[in-house]
Amino acid sequence: MTATREAALDQKSGVWKSGKGKGRATPKGRQLDDQAHAEVRALLQDRPRRHDLLIEFLHLIQDAYGHLSAAHLRALAEEMRLSMAEVQEVASFYAHFDIVREGETPPPDLTIRVCDSLSCELAGAEQLLKALEAGCDARKIRVLRAPCMGRCDLAPVAEVGHYHQCLATPENVMAAVEAGKTHAEIPQYQDFAGYSAAGGYSALEALRTSGEREKAIETVLSSGLRGLGGAGFPTGRKLQYVLAEEGPRYLAVNADEGEPGTFKDRFFLEEKPHLFLEGALIAAWAIEAEKLFIYLRDEYPAARLLLLEEISKLEDSGLIQKGYIDLRRGAGAYICGEESAMIESIEGKRGLPRHRPPFVAQVGIFGRPTLVQNVETLCWVTRILRDGPEVWQGVEKNGRKGPRSYSVSGRVANPGMYELPAGSTILDVIEAAGGMADGHSFHAYQPGGPSSGLLPATLDDVPLDFDTLHEHGTFIGSAAVVVLSDKDRPRDAALNMLRFFEDESCGQCTPCRVGCEKAVKLMQAEDWNKPLLEELCEAMADASICGLGQAAPNPIRLVMKHFPEEI
Repeated sequence: MTATREAALDQKSGVWKSGKGKGRATPKGRQLDDQAHAEVRALLQDRPRRHDLLIEFLHLIQDAYGHLSAAHLRALAEEMRLSMAEVQEVASFYAHFDIVREGETPPPDLTIRVCDSLSCELAGAEQLLKALEAGCDARKIRVLRAPCMGRCDLAPVAEVGHYHQCLATPENVMAAVEAGKTHAEIPQYQDFAGYSAAGGYSALEALRTSGEREKAIETVLSSGLRGLGGAGFPTGRKLQYVLAEEGPRYLAVNADEGEPGTFKDRFFLEEKPHLFLEGALIAAWAIEAEKLFIYLRDEYPAARLLLLEEISKLEDSGLIQKGYIDLRRGAGAYICGEESAMIESIEGKRGLPRHRPPFVAQVGIFGRPTLVQNVETLCWVTRILRDGPEVWQGVEKNGRKGPRSYSVSGRVANPGMYELPAGSTILDVIEAAGGMADGHSFHAYQPGGPSSGLLPATLDDVPLDFDTLHEHGTFIGSAAVVVLSDKDRPRDAALNMLRFFEDESCGQCTPCRVGCEKAVKLMQAEDWNKPLLEELCEAMADASICGLGQAAPNPIRLVMKHFPEEI
């Protein structure tokens, strides 16, 4: 082929060239900025440029610069050999990443997030938000509303940078700003030395010595322990299913308790992290897991710091190999509490729920069989295999066995996490929390997070456990109990719940994405259009891909059923 012919083909196909004519001076697309590239490489250091670490790397940039500039995203795409579109779509999916395009003004150095979940709303979060917006210089401080931060017992809550101001007022929030309190404060907790001195990890070492996996799994199964993250699947059965699959296998801990009203896992993580870690290592040993992933919600920065410290001590002690436990950081997406969405996020992708089958026990992280367990469940795995199944079976009430950790907030005297028998009723829960707050009379309650809707005070004799609430159109879920009084309107509480679902829907399926939006609009009317809402609820429950869209209609349905006078 002649040189003239080659030049003609180059010009027709639009090949980039530096000469005169129709050629381009640069390749198509956003150009790589050398300084931004150097900055990204300095942050990543010698970390492997694996795709599953994309979200971790986005956090590094966000933490260092306070936002994700277009130049830094382009540099990260170059460094990881990914398309700019893929990096952009992942970064834009998560609420805690601030993308700044060319020509846009970066956000201020400090962000204050005010929780607007039901418990905080009852405690005056809306007034707090307006006061902070009015009192802060928008050029220096950004004030945002945010979903549940897992501190419902200390409502209202504001997050100043990464410092959580509980029982927040405009005065103490601004005092935290003035004092420069923007970093997480690690609470007092039982560290590795204290836990080991009290006999910690003896169960793990005994099991490793005996090698009796099937016997250990049978002990968990015989205890009756069920998953305490909300689904309630028998824990021992799940261990059996995953072990039966061909390896390699993984264990993924779902520490992304984003259901508003839920904060029980935070108590375990911030007070007794090694009780949880030993249970996680026992479960990993039982299924011969090659790696253990912990997916921790980004709203728990103190738990993340102490876990990093304590995992390092486990490695130094020789109990685990370096890197065996991989702590992953969420980025503000409630949907990642769904197990398959969590796995997508661990793989460095948007947290979109997968279609099932196959189930994650068969095809999970990187396509391998994966055991997914909850923090509280793994704490009980430790206790059952250390002290025997009777520690679970020996607790009984109203025909139900086992204890239950109830996250209690709302109009009670002493909100907090209470461990009670699983057959406890709402009256037992309120009594444990010191009764109703002064000046309030019991009117309604949320038995298990917004997904469970609302029940009236007249249903005060129902045991709050798995399966007992189905006949009432609801479920226990994560046992996130929010108590409402005669000063609250259930219809307003239901609207708060649907606004949460509208904001947190991943958008993958139309019934959930559009259904939540339409429901919020219909619920804002003084008189609800019941036939239209019922039709919408049916479509969402029947056609949504995952539990978010399937359960979102519960607050609507139960308010229409039990509080018709309000709508």
